[in-house]
Amino acid sequence: MSELITYQLEDGIATLTLSNGKVNAISPDVIAAFNAALDQAVLDRAIVIITGQPGILSGGYDLKVMTSGPENAINLVAAGSTLARRMLAHPFPIIVACSGHAVAKGAFILLSADHRIGVEGPFSIGLNEVLIGMTMHNVGIELARDRLSNSAFQRSVINGEMFNPAGALNAGFLDQVVAPEALLASAQAVAQQMKKINMTAHKNTKLKVRKALLETLDAAIESDKLHALS
Repeated sequence: MSELITYQLEDGIATLTLSNGKVNAISPDVIAAFNAALDQAVLDRAIVIITGQPGILSGGYDLKVMTSGPENAINLVAAGSTLARRMLAHPFPIIVACSGHAVAKGAFILLSADHRIGVEGPFSIGLNEVLIGMTMHNVGIELARDRLSNSAFQRSVINGEMFNPAGALNAGFLDQVVAPEALLASAQAVAQQMKKINMTAHKNTKLKVRKALLETLDAAIESDKLHALS
C-alpha cells in the first residue's frame, strides 16, 4: 500500500502498520496513506487493526509541518480531524494495537477506534498540547470529552497529564493492556471475536450511537478551519 502505512490482508483482517521515522509522525502523506488503506479495507470488507513500531504508535503530528507556517498547521490538523471522524464512522470495526507511546495525534487515533489495546511498560499516553504551547483544537476537545472519563478529560485536555498504560486504561484511552509480546495476538483475537458481528448492524448501530458526536465533530472541523489555532 505504502512505505508509510503497510497493508496486510489475511483471513478478513487488514493490518495497517504505521512506519514513519522513530516517532511515527503524522504528516500529510501519512494521512493520505491512512485514507488509502481504509479505502482498501472497505473494498476488502475487512476488520481493521492499526499498529505502529515496537515501543510507539505515534508521537503526534509532524513538527516540521506544524512549524512551517499557520496555514500548513491548520490544514494538517484539519486533515487529521477528518481522518478521526472517518474512523469513528468506519463501516467495519477498527482495533488499535498500541505498541507503546501514543502522544497527541497518536492518542487521538486511540480515541477514534472501536477497541484499543495497549502494552505494559514505561510508556506515555495522552494529550500534551498545552505542555508544548498549543491551545487544544475544538475537534480534540470534543473527541476527548466523548471518550474519556470526566475526571481524565479535565486532567488530560486542560492539564496535559500523561498516563502510563494502566492509567490510560482507567482514563478511557485504552480498553485493555497486555504484555508487549501478546499485543498482535490479542488484537487478532479481538478481530476474530468481532467477526461474529453482523456488519450491517454494526455500521448502523455505530452511526446511531455516534450521531451526535459526528455532528459535533463536523461543526468543530469547520470551526477549527475558520479560527486559526492559537
